Amino acid sequence: MTAPPNKPAGAPPCEPYRGLPPLGGLCTFAEALRDGYSVEACVARLKRHHYALRRLHGILTARLTAEPIYELKTAFSLHAHLCAEHVAAFRTRVGEMREPPLGLDAVPDPGLEIFFDEILAAPGTAELVAGLYEKAFPALRAALEAHIAGTNILADHPTVRLCRFALLELGDIARFGDEAVARLVDAVARERMSGWLGFLDSCLESAGGLDGSGEAAKAAPARRHSATPYAYDGKPGRDERFPDPYNRGVNAEAFIYDETMPAGPKALMLFFRRIREIEIPEMMASVITETRGKPWDYYREMSRQLWDEARHSLMGEVGFASLGVDWRKAMINGTYALIMNAQLKPLERHGVLYFVEQGLMARTGKRYEWEVALGSGSRLAGLFQDYDWADEVLHARIGRDWYLPQFGSTQEALAFGDRHWNVLFTGWKAWRDQGLTRHRNWWPDLYLDACRAGGTPPDPRVLAYDVTYEHRRADLKKISVSSATE
Repeated sequence: MTAPPNKPAGAPPCEPYRGLPPLGGLCTFAEALRDGYSVEACVARLKRHHYALRRLHGILTARLTAEPIYELKTAFSLHAHLCAEHVAAFRTRVGEMREPPLGLDAVPDPGLEIFFDEILAAPGTAELVAGLYEKAFPALRAALEAHIAGTNILADHPTVRLCRFALLELGDIARFGDEAVARLVDAVARERMSGWLGFLDSCLESAGGLDGSGEAAKAAPARRHSATPYAYDGKPGRDERFPDPYNRGVNAEAFIYDETMPAGPKALMLFFRRIREIEIPEMMASVITETRGKPWDYYREMSRQLWDEARHSLMGEVGFASLGVDWRKAMINGTYALIMNAQLKPLERHGVLYFVEQGLMARTGKRYEWEVALGSGSRLAGLFQDYDWADEVLHARIGRDWYLPQFGSTQEALAFGDRHWNVLFTGWKAWRDQGLTRHRNWWPDLYLDACRAGGTPPDPRVLAYDVTYEHRRADLKKISVSSATE
């Protein structure tokens, strides 16, 4: 049937009222008249999008702890959180499309599985960054763009909306990834991995592309790096800007809670506490990676908390910048995550996290830190602690939802976490005796730098501060002799 005379193809016989945009402003009639994917074809693509996002979340989380570069740790934390949110959205969409059972745990194609396994098993930072940001994320963006271009925008609008939202954040990831590749993948590294990058392309080709729209090969290529299954590395990595990662020579909490100390310098110590929180993502990544069989909402909410803790660390970095102080002067250790990942089971690590979170809900917890920040005279410290407090309320709820139900009572859950919290303070003397650290009191040097930058005279009491973690926990409880035995 042809269009009426003087009307373009796709124009409706009945014109919109006063020329208003038709179809809710979603698209034109011509676009709504075009063919698109069937529900079955749409779901097949959705499942591949979901698989890619889920695998990317897993890779970013699993590789975060051992990655030594601080900027990558924090970026991986953010990107894993974003992937987890979009995984949840695509899971929901598949469930809306006549798909019980959903079959979302199935591997869509062997070549696709090898593609992501290879990136997970990448032997170094350069390979990992190139695999993620030069191959995997771009392939996912292309698949989502193709989905929007190929589907009927009116009929499949819920999917189009999810793809558009995902592409918005994937664009942010791409901008970071392009910069990371440019700075971390030099000519030598590119030459070394050129064959492997081509191999990743072959894996995608064998799968008919990430979305499966191409012609698939008969067999997936033989594995390379992933021929040996990836083993999670729970030892926190540190780049050269962290010269003393075993140092526990400055008890930050004892200073902050010491009412005889002036308020102003406490902002500096609060910023140290915040940047030191990079250990929490390093530990939470192990819990998420090693905990199997939970509903996706568990991984989504835990990944949100992981990113929040990385964001708190970044707040500390910005806080140091606001004071004109080089954060490398503060010995940011990695021992809490090191001990927990090596000596505790995932539930025990989560127990420690829950115990700490519930303690921070008390009047002497996050509210006190916020009040200290306000009293310090630093508006930025007050702002950051305000949001830090709000985040911790959310984290306490996440703990109640996912950790607490595994125990008979709140008291039992808290006692479990308290018992394992003591383990974190068992290496102080051993690390010193092994020559890993002298637990040097770095605080006076840091404080003097802040005084010089701010043009203020140092306070002798603050300058003389010298309390370590040898005998007092971060919650200021005494460490029992039995638990602190070396």
